[in-house]
Amino acid sequence: MSSEMPDGGPLKRRGLILILSSPSGAGKTSISRSLLGEENKSDNSIHLSVSVTTRKRRPSEVDGVHYNFVSTRQFESMRDHDDLLEWAEVHGNYYGTPREPVEAALQAGKDVLFDIDWQGTRQVLEKMRADTVAVFVLPPTAAEQRARLERRAEDDSDVIARRLSNARDEITHWTEYDYVLVNTDLDESVAKARAILNAERCRRERLVDLPDFIAALDRDLAAETG
Repeated sequence: MSSEMPDGGPLKRRGLILILSSPSGAGKTSISRSLLGEENKSDNSIHLSVSVTTRKRRPSEVDGVHYNFVSTRQFESMRDHDDLLEWAEVHGNYYGTPREPVEAALQAGKDVLFDIDWQGTRQVLEKMRADTVAVFVLPPTAAEQRARLERRAEDDSDVIARRLSNARDEITHWTEYDYVLVNTDLDESVAKARAILNAERCRRERLVDLPDFIAALDRDLAAETG
């Protein structure tokens, strides 16, 4: 439920960036999808930032929904013209986030969910720290991480082995995040991510109408007490 001004209107809020990062197989994408589904059934709303990537599209992915799939030349042009809020090379492919739609969403009071790695997170935090909440997701065990990658059945054995090897470096960056979730149970992890999101929405720095709200409340209290 949103806060209200004394006249009954809602408090205006600047949107926030919620980042979810993890090594491959930890479950950040499943958490992201569940969180998006729950949030968009309620009065609150958060939308996924759609990244651009040069990676080959997987059979389960839809261009423009999961990613915008572009050529290397297109990506490098966006990067060189500073049209990306963040970008990284991961597993031999480029990933990045267009800057303009994110900045417009925050200004309009809308929240944006980022499903990105630690390299992208570091860039976003450098550029937009006050607007950003960063969450790192870990698998419960290495064996479960491998099992999740194998159940996904979208990568061959060599790719899975490379992702597991890269995970050893990726998990060293957990200290750069505001929150850490060990994803043993998906429903529990989604509930924790939602609690983080709701708490961060209430931070006084994001409530742009708060000074006016306090002033109006003080006037009303003065009138009530004579």
